Amino acid sequence: MDYSCHKCGYSIEEGRPFCSQCGAPQIRVAVPDSMVPAVAGSAPPAELPTFSLNSSAVPHSLRSAAFPHEIEWRRAFWVSAAAALLCVIVMSIRLLNPLLAVLGAGFLAVMLYYRRNPTAVASARSGAKIGAMTGFLSSVIPALCFAIFVLVLHSGGEVRQEMMDSLQQFASRSGDPQVQATLDLLKTPEGLSKLILAMVGFFLISVAIATLAGASTGAVLKRRNQR
Repeated sequence: MDYSCHKCGYSIEEGRPFCSQCGAPQIRVAVPDSMVPAVAGSAPPAELPTFSLNSSAVPHSLRSAAFPHEIEWRRAFWVSAAAALLCVIVMSIRLLNPLLAVLGAGFLAVMLYYRRNPTAVASARSGAKIGAMTGFLSSVIPALCFAIFVLVLHSGGEVRQEMMDSLQQFASRSGDPQVQATLDLLKTPEGLSKLILAMVGFFLISVAIATLAGASTGAVLKRRNQR
């Protein structure tokens, strides 16, 4: 059965792939309606993905890939909390100087964050933010413990006396003059005020040091990734 060429109208024998008159191909592919582009002004098909510049509208699993410079704060918090807890333990057993421990915590938090989130782009700015949060947690945890201790110590009664006796025994056993001096400060309101000021100063210095450590670590990782 013959049919007409779709280009020139010449009569072509059925089964021929090309028109013998103009050479136009006669093989056609049927395209499903679902693959036909939508008309301008109509709604896109339901199965097509919708893209948004709003990061909150992006699924959590795709956010790091779509917004590599954005910090995933939930993951950053847990990494910073782990580094801060390790910092507090190191300070408690006096393995390192408190400021060196905070410095190491800021470095560790940034390293762990980018190791657990390889699609994120390292930078000094994001590293500084993670480091600042680490320094904040590293100083807040001891501050909360100190506040609870002071409240119990100044509550009065038998609890206060038992705690003071325990502290006095601990100070005499340790033989450290610094422990005895701290215990003497706790016994007076003036000494307690000095300890509170020292905690505030430690908080500010910790945040500054950890921020510097995080920014330096982020800058080093960025420079290394660009090579």
